[in-house]
Amino acid sequence: MALTACSSESGATTEQNTEVSTQADEALAELEGQVLAQGPRGEDPAPASEAALTDDEVAQVREMGATAAIVMHYGGNDWANAQIAGLRERFEELGIEVVAVTDADFDPGQQVSDIETVMARDPDIIVSIPTDPVATAAAYKAAADAGVKLVFMDNVPDGLEPGTDYVSVVSADNYGNGVVSAHLMAKALNGSGTIGLIYHEADFFVTQQRYEGFKTTIEEQYPDIEVVDERGIAGPDFAGDAQAVADAWLTQYPDLDGIWAVWDVPAEGVMAAARAAGRTDLKIATEDLGTNVAIALARGEMVVGLGAQVPFDQGVTEADLAAGALLGRTAPPYVALSALPVTHDNVLDAWQQVYHADPPSEVTDSYAD
Repeated sequence: MALTACSSESGATTEQNTEVSTQADEALAELEGQVLAQGPRGEDPAPASEAALTDDEVAQVREMGATAAIVMHYGGNDWANAQIAGLRERFEELGIEVVAVTDADFDPGQQVSDIETVMARDPDIIVSIPTDPVATAAAYKAAADAGVKLVFMDNVPDGLEPGTDYVSVVSADNYGNGVVSAHLMAKALNGSGTIGLIYHEADFFVTQQRYEGFKTTIEEQYPDIEVVDERGIAGPDFAGDAQAVADAWLTQYPDLDGIWAVWDVPAEGVMAAARAAGRTDLKIATEDLGTNVAIALARGEMVVGLGAQVPFDQGVTEADLAAGALLGRTAPPYVALSALPVTHDNVLDAWQQVYHADPPSEVTDSYAD
C-alpha cells in the first residue's frame, strides 16, 4: 500500500509539473512578436519599422551635417553600452556627428547639469533617458524650446508633449518582459513555492511596468506561488542594495524558493547573497541580458531565465526617428520592440540578437563547461 501511494503521488506531481511547463511554454509562444505594454501616456505601441528611412531620406540627412548628444541616466552597464553602440553606428551611417555622451549616475541634478552642458554644444538632436520625470522636466523643456529634436528612451519628462516638445519615446516591451520572467520563474518552480520581489523604488515608468507584469502574471496564473515579501531599492549601488535585501530574506525565510530582481545588476547582488548563504539552489529571474547573468544562465546556475530587451536595435530606431524629425516627418509617439525570453537553451543566440555581436568568451566558455 505504501508503494502504491508513493507511486500515485509521484505520478500526480509529474502530471502537475508537466501542466505548468506546458502552460508556461504556450504563454511564451503566444508572446513572440507581441507588445503588451502601452506608452507612458497610454499610447498604443507602434513597430520599429515605422521609423525606417528610405535611401533618399538617408541621403538628405547626410547632407545636413547634423549633430547629436546622448544623455544617459547611468552608464557602464551592458544595456547602456548597447544603446549607445546602436545610436553611434546608425548616426555615423546618417552622417550625424555625436558631440557628447553623458552619464548622470542616476542623479537627476547631475542630469540637469549634463543637459545644460551639452546644450552649449548646440546639438540638433538629443537622445536621452530621464532619471526623474519631474526633476529633469524644465531642462528638457528648455532644450525643446531651443529647437532641439528630443527622442527619449523608455521614460518621458512630465509636461512635455509628443509631436510638440519631443519626437517620440522608444522602449522595449517592459510589461511583456515582466510577464516573460514570471512564466520562466513559474516553470522553474514547477508552479509552486515562495518568492520575494526586488523592485525599483523610483518614479521610473518602465521598471514599474516590469514589476507589474511579473507580479500580475504570478498572482493571476500561478496561484500556488506565494509572494512572501517585496522590497524596493533606489541605488545607485543597485547590486549592493539587492544583496542586502536578499541577505535579510535568506535569514528571515530560510526556505525561500526564488527571488525576482528588476534587472540584471540587482540580480547580480541576489546571486552574491545566495552564494554567501550556501543557497545556490535559489531560483532567480530577472530582466536584461547582462554579462554576469548570461554566464549564470550558460552554467545553469541560479538564474533560471529572463526577459531581454534589444537595446542595440532600440538605439538604431531612436537615431532613425531623430533623423526623420530633421526632415519634418511625423513620428508615432511611442515605439516598442517585443520581449525576448532567454534561458540556458538559447542564451548564446539571444546574446547575438540583443547585442549584434558574438557572446564574450566568458559566456561561451561557461556554456561549454
